[in-house]
Amino acid sequence: MRTIETEQASRDWRRLAADASREPVVVTGGAEGAMVVMSEAEFQRLKGKAWDRLTAAMDRMAAEAAASGLTEEKLEELLADES
Repeated sequence: MRTIETEQASRDWRRLAADASREPVVVTGGAEGAMVVMSEAEFQRLKGKAWDRLTAAMDRMAAEAAASGLTEEKLEELLADES
């Protein structure tokens, strides 16, 4: 992954865009610190992976809850209890 300074990124935006279409580019410096510029396709790929991990974790938790005897009715009862 290539790293460039914000000043260089600003001066050579076309090169940054071209590089980011091939692989993410780290842009360092400036008041905000570092950022990563990447293609829309890479962003969507990473977003999809995160969604897949989230749904897999939710499925695991549901299976563990069911194995422990937690039912929808018991969950509603627990959530309604204000003590």
